[in-house]
Amino acid sequence: MKKSEMFGFTLETDDRTEEERSRQKMTKKDGLALKLSPEDPKTPMDTDYQEEMEKTKPQIRFNFNFDKGIRGVDQHDNRRDSKTYNRDRLFEAVASRDISKLDGLQEYLRQNMKKLSDSLYRSYGKTPLMKALLHLKDGRNETVEMLIDISEKMGDVKEFVNAAYTNNYYKGQTALHIAIERRSIFYVKLLVSKGADVHVRACGKFFQPHKGPYFYFGELPLSLAACTNQPDVVDFLMDNEYQRADAKMVDSQGNTVLHALVMVADNSKCNTEFIVSMYDRILKITARLYPKVQLENIENKKGLTPLKMAAHTGKTGLFSHILRREFQETGTKHLSRKFTEWVYGPVHCSLYDLASVDSYEENSVLKILIYGSDIPNRHEMLETEPLIQLLEEKWNRFASGMFFFNFLSYLVYLIIFTLLSRNLHSCIGYILSIGIVLLLGKNRFFHNTLQINGLWKMYSTVKLLSSHVNSYYSAAADSLLQGVLFLISTGLHLFGRDEYLSFLVLCLALSWVNILYFSRGNEHMGIYSVMIQKMILSDILRFLFVYIVFLFGFSAAVVTLLKDPTADKSPDKELNTTNTTKSPRFLLVGLEEDCVKPTFSNISYTTLQLFKFTIGMGDMEFIQNYKYIDVFYVLLIFYIILTYILLLNMLIALMNRTVEKLTNETTSIWKLQRAITILDMERRLPCCLKGYFRCGVEKNLNTATGKDRRRCFRLASIQFSDSTVVSHTFSKGCKCPGHSSSNIGLTFVV
Repeated sequence: MKKSEMFGFTLETDDRTEEERSRQKMTKKDGLALKLSPEDPKTPMDTDYQEEMEKTKPQIRFNFNFDKGIRGVDQHDNRRDSKTYNRDRLFEAVASRDISKLDGLQEYLRQNMKKLSDSLYRSYGKTPLMKALLHLKDGRNETVEMLIDISEKMGDVKEFVNAAYTNNYYKGQTALHIAIERRSIFYVKLLVSKGADVHVRACGKFFQPHKGPYFYFGELPLSLAACTNQPDVVDFLMDNEYQRADAKMVDSQGNTVLHALVMVADNSKCNTEFIVSMYDRILKITARLYPKVQLENIENKKGLTPLKMAAHTGKTGLFSHILRREFQETGTKHLSRKFTEWVYGPVHCSLYDLASVDSYEENSVLKILIYGSDIPNRHEMLETEPLIQLLEEKWNRFASGMFFFNFLSYLVYLIIFTLLSRNLHSCIGYILSIGIVLLLGKNRFFHNTLQINGLWKMYSTVKLLSSHVNSYYSAAADSLLQGVLFLISTGLHLFGRDEYLSFLVLCLALSWVNILYFSRGNEHMGIYSVMIQKMILSDILRFLFVYIVFLFGFSAAVVTLLKDPTADKSPDKELNTTNTTKSPRFLLVGLEEDCVKPTFSNISYTTLQLFKFTIGMGDMEFIQNYKYIDVFYVLLIFYIILTYILLLNMLIALMNRTVEKLTNETTSIWKLQRAITILDMERRLPCCLKGYFRCGVEKNLNTATGKDRRRCFRLASIQFSDSTVVSHTFSKGCKCPGHSSSNIGLTFVV
C-alpha cells in the first residue's frame, strides 16, 4: 500500500473475484445515501447475534484479477477458500480465539501486497484487532498477539493499532480503549509498546451525556482507566517508557481526568471511596512527574474546576474530601487544602485553603452552591466545614449589622408609606408619597426592581418554587411586584382614574407581607417562616387547585339550575299603570328597583355564597322562591361533604404531616436563606470595605514548592478520641498556643 501526499488517496490491492465484488459493491444510490446520512449502525459495537457490516467504500485499488478474464483463466479455484482472507473470515477467526484459523494469513498478505490496516478489513472503522479484544476469555485472546506480530512484520503496526471507529456512535474508539475497558493490563502494555496513541479521544455519541444508554468517561484512555477503577493501568499510562499520558489533556468539553472522575461519582460509599482514591493518586503522580503543574486549577469550557464541578453537580462525598484533603508527605503537602496549624491535647487547629471557595472571588464555590437552585444536596454541602463556619464568620463580621439596619430602614419606610396612603386626595400628597417611597424603599426593594440582577433572581425563584426544592422566599421577586403595582397606581392617579387606589392598597398589603423577609435574621422566626412558605407552596396550593375546581363546578351547576323567580313577571302586573299619580307604594317599588338584591342567577354571587358555605357562613334566605329546590339541596350537600368535610380535613392532615416531615429540613432551608442574605450584603459592600471584611488570614505554608502563600480560614476542633469530635466554641481574642495570631472566635463542629 502506498500513500500519495500530493493527491491524498490510498492505493490498495484487491484480489476479490467479480462475484465477491458484486456482492459488496455499492450502487450509486447507496453511495449517495451513505454520503447524506451519517454512518450510525443501530447494533452494539459487538454482539454474538448479529453484526451490521459496513459496505465497502469506493477506493482506488489495484485488481490482481484484471487480466484473468482476458487470459481465459477460471477465477473460481477450489483451493481459493483455503487461501483467501476477507473481512468476514478474519472477524470470525478472531472471535473464536482459534489461531489455527489464521494459518497462512501472513503469506497471503505478502503475496497479495495487502496489509491488515487496509479498508477492506474494516467495518465502520473496526479492525480484526478490535474484534479480537472484544472477545477475550480469562483476559487473553492469542489471536491478538498474532495479528500484531503479522502487522509489525508487514510494516503497518502503528496504523493498525491506532485505527479508530468511524461511525458517529462510537467514533474515535481505538483498540487501546477496548483493552482498558476489558481491564487487560497485558494488552494495554502491548499496544502502547507498539505505538498506540495514549491521547486519542473516543468522542462518539455513546461516550457523551445524552438521553439513552451512554458512558461518559472523558474520552481519553487515561480517563477511562481512572473512571473504571484500574490503578495499575493509570500508573502505567502516566509513567511508561513509550508515551506518557498527560493528565492536563482535555476532552471535547474541556474536562480533564479529574473532571471525568467528578462526573462519574454518585455519592454512594463504595463509589466515593474509589473516586477519592483515584483522584488523589492522579494528583500525586502528576506532582511527582510535573511538580509545577497545578492540575486542579484547570477549568473546563463552563469555567469549572473539579472542585467547582463537584459543587455544581452535588457530589457530596468527593466535594467534602477535596475541601478537607490533607497530605502529610513533604513532596505532596502542597496538594493539600487543609493544613494542621497546631495541636494541643484534643484541640486541633487547622487552616483551610479559601482559593475558589470564598465568595470574595467570582464564580466561587459559595456562590455556586447558594445561587444554584437546581443543585442536589446543596443544603448538605453548605454544612460542610469550613463553609458553614465561613458563612457564620461573615454574618458576625458585617452581615448582621447591615441586615438590622435594613430592617429598621424598611420599617420606617412602611410606617411612612402607610400614613401617606391615608392622605392621597391631593396631587401634592401623592407626589410627596412617591418621593418618600422611592427614597426609603430603594434601600432594599425598589432598587432591586430596577436591576437586571433582581429580574434574574425572580426567574430563579420561580424556577425553584415550581420544583418545590427549598421554598426560597425571594424579596427581589416581591419587590418587583410591589414596584409594578406602585407604578401602575401612579400612572392611573396622574390620569385622574380612581382605579389607582386598588393597586395602591395591593402594594401596601404586599409591602407589609414582605417584612417576613427579615425573619431570617433569627433562627426560630426564620424556621417558622420557612414552614409557612413550604406549606403554602405544597399543601395549600394543591388544596386550592382542587377546591377551585369544585367551587366553580358547583357554582356553574347552581346558576344553571336556579332561575330568577321575578324574571317571568311583567311589570304591568306589579304596578297600576292607569294611576298616574305617584303614590307612596309606587315610590316604594321604585326604591326597591334601585336596590335590587343579587340572586343565584349571578355567577359571582353564587360563587361567593358557596364559599361561605365552605367556611360555615352560608345563607339560604333567598332560595325559598326558586324551583327545583330539592335538586339544589342535593348539590349543596355534596358540595359541603367534598369541601367542608373532606378537603379541609385533608388539608389539616397534610399540613400536620408536612410539619413533622420538615422539622429537620427547615433548619437547612433557613441556613440557605441566611446564606443568600449574607452574599447579598457582601455584594452591596463598597469596594474599599470588601477587603477589610474579607475572612481568613494570609499564611506562608512553606511547602515543597517553596514560598507557598495562601489565604486560609482558621478552624479548630476538640477531639477526645479517634471517632468523637465535640462541638465547642472559643471566645474571640483567644490566642493560639505558640502563635501571636488571635481572633479564632469560631464554632467547632461535631
